[in-house]
Amino acid sequence: MTKKHLGKHGERPDMNSDFWNGKRVFITGHTGFKGGWMVLWLKKLGAVVKGYSLEPNTKPSLFEVANIAKNIESEIGDIRDLEILKNSVLSFAPEIIIHMAAQPLVRQSYQDPVGTYQSNIMGTVNILESVRHCKSVKAFVNVTTDKCYENKEWVWGYRENESMGGHDPYSSSKGCSELITSAYRESFFKGKTDVSLASARAGNVIGGGDWANDRLIPDALRAFDSGNSVNIRNPLAVRPWQHVLEPVSGYLMLAEKLYYSLDEYAEGWNFGPDDRDAKPVGEVLEYLVAHWPSIVTWSIDKSSQPHEAQLLKLDITKARALLKWEPRWNLNYALQSIIKWHFAWLNGEDMEIVTLDQIDNFEKHAI
Repeated sequence: MTKKHLGKHGERPDMNSDFWNGKRVFITGHTGFKGGWMVLWLKKLGAVVKGYSLEPNTKPSLFEVANIAKNIESEIGDIRDLEILKNSVLSFAPEIIIHMAAQPLVRQSYQDPVGTYQSNIMGTVNILESVRHCKSVKAFVNVTTDKCYENKEWVWGYRENESMGGHDPYSSSKGCSELITSAYRESFFKGKTDVSLASARAGNVIGGGDWANDRLIPDALRAFDSGNSVNIRNPLAVRPWQHVLEPVSGYLMLAEKLYYSLDEYAEGWNFGPDDRDAKPVGEVLEYLVAHWPSIVTWSIDKSSQPHEAQLLKLDITKARALLKWEPRWNLNYALQSIIKWHFAWLNGEDMEIVTLDQIDNFEKHAI
């Protein structure tokens, strides 16, 4: 384990911007919501970034409104195409790869199970095959989800050594992605190369610039903007809510450790909120309603719905103890930041600047 570097004055003590300056980072899924925040932060830290992804799947999208493609190499491509993906990686010669591209929605996985499994399982295989053939890579992080665990509706958080599973195609595909990462690590990398592989499991990620369908906050904001009541499937479902910058900071910290330590950190990691921020859907909505500048409402959708887990939490003891990673923004502040971001966008502000300001605020302040 290498000596811990200190970041520049004012930054969160567990981040090291000096490490990222000039590092070559390849990101799949850079046109997505979480990928966009990751790219902007990496550019701020001085990294040389290449993104590989499908076109943005929402309009508007964070990719467009925050100028994510500016000053990076951006390639539109499909992770299901092994040869094109591998050539993209080899031509860039990255030192670090962060794999975020996926079909990310539970309900869509019921509508398109084949496409979900192709993207989330074979996409993982394809990026790992690309890593196998790229001698420049030193660290690889596969971003999955809290839903990769076999959900037993426990009141306590799942730990990294719990069984993989998944009732629906999305969740099971992410469990498979975890198993594939572990198998590749044991078969091709552990003790055999200079590459370290890890996986990262986050909670229900929220933040400005998410326009996906079938996600609580984007659905609510669309309804509020149009003056409609938002229909909610299950207001009692408990989820581990966290601002997008929380897990992204964890991915960056993990990638740095992998870069230096080889196999010491090459395993699965949870990046979730404090237990107090695992809240029911209805409570999150009530906060948005109470802090919206006009009168808005929500109601319960009583139509038949596909299965989704009722209770889901993550245990983050391992990340706290070994990475010294801590959640920084509580749920209320995260929701405030989303409202602020959303109204800045409605008012026509420069969303690249607004997003970077929120990243800067996150670096400097724990709330």
